[in-house]
Amino acid sequence: MVTGDYDITVLPGLITHLDVKDTKGHTLYNKEDAIKGKFAFTTEEYDIFEVCFETKLPHGQQQHHLSAQHTTKEVSIKIKHGVETKDYDTLAKANKLKPLEVELSRLEDLSAAIVSDFAYMKQREEEMRDTNESTNNKVLYFSIFSMCCLMSLAIWQVLYLRRYFKAKKLID
Repeated sequence: MVTGDYDITVLPGLITHLDVKDTKGHTLYNKEDAIKGKFAFTTEEYDIFEVCFETKLPHGQQQHHLSAQHTTKEVSIKIKHGVETKDYDTLAKANKLKPLEVELSRLEDLSAAIVSDFAYMKQREEEMRDTNESTNNKVLYFSIFSMCCLMSLAIWQVLYLRRYFKAKKLID
């Protein structure tokens, strides 16, 4: 789960568009005339997300008479993912948990997230190791092929020069 809090300064006549996309180009959150708010979405896999704030002038408004101070907006954004997104205060009130139980719940979720991260890192390490071994094999076969080519060329040169010098009677 990924959550975000955003706050954008208001300038009259300028509209800010917020768009959140994943690496495949799927739109996860979209808001016209964004000023202040929250967004949240859930994904099944690790991914990189693109958060884009775009400020546009309304149609028909001239751009050349606006200075930088009239077009500059300040954007504040706080993004949380994974265990950080869970609200333990609300959980404690809903389940009538004691502070120690809430802390244990938070630690349990944190340890589950750490185990998940380690599993992901192990998978990535295996993929990288396989890629490394494959590359090493390709380099090994290419170097053996290159050595064979060089050796055959050297033998051919020796035989050719030997025949040439015998034909010219420089050697017997």
